Amino acid sequence: MKHALVTGGSGGIGSAICRRLAADGCHVLIHANRGVEAAQTLAADIVAQGGSAQVLLFDVTDSTAVAEALNPLLELNPIQILVNNAGIHDDAIFPGMRAEQWHRVIDVSVNGFFNVTHTLMMPMIRSRWGRIVNVSSVSALAGNAGQVNYSAAKGALNSATKSLACEVASRGITVNAVAPGIIQTSMSEAAFDASAIARIVPMKRAGTPAEVADLIGFLASPQAAYITGQIISINGGML
Repeated sequence: MKHALVTGGSGGIGSAICRRLAADGCHVLIHANRGVEAAQTLAADIVAQGGSAQVLLFDVTDSTAVAEALNPLLELNPIQILVNNAGIHDDAIFPGMRAEQWHRVIDVSVNGFFNVTHTLMMPMIRSRWGRIVNVSSVSALAGNAGQVNYSAAKGALNSATKSLACEVASRGITVNAVAPGIIQTSMSEAAFDASAIARIVPMKRAGTPAEVADLIGFLASPQAAYITGQIISINGGML
């Protein structure tokens, strides 16, 4: 049974990813920082349905906390599937953006990617099999007013995806990114009404977390062995 870590696993998209990977037979490590109760409920639900899951609590921006949470697990088994899903919004028009808004968004997406992926990298390399999927955004590809920090963070993640894919391809490890558009979550429901979605999205609807999870599940599977270094959009035709 392969072990899969999903950062930000207690949120709308993250929980769908956890359910998909559990259904595919993985032991799922559900990471949470603030959403502890949601993560625990999700793990219990996965186990009740015959899957395997546990909760890990740490701040992805704290390299010491990441190492303390993951290294004991790595002594037993490599974590061969990693979904870097943790990320935050803190939107503001750039002239009015506070420095802490910039640094916090970059810290979670970019430094969080480094802290978690770097910790898992050598055990994954030694196993000579791995799947890394980074959750990006349409904002990194098209830009979005009020999201210079978020677009910069996800754009950096896209570039890191391509470079890391080159480094580890010969070791049986693929590295890809998925760039969702408007997905049905509590965050998007607050930002977009039905008329706005119909205007922006050619399919006239938001995507579902399960649709994103299905794409990630495929990229994490043995069937996706020859796909690496790609930024794959899932946005209903927005781009």
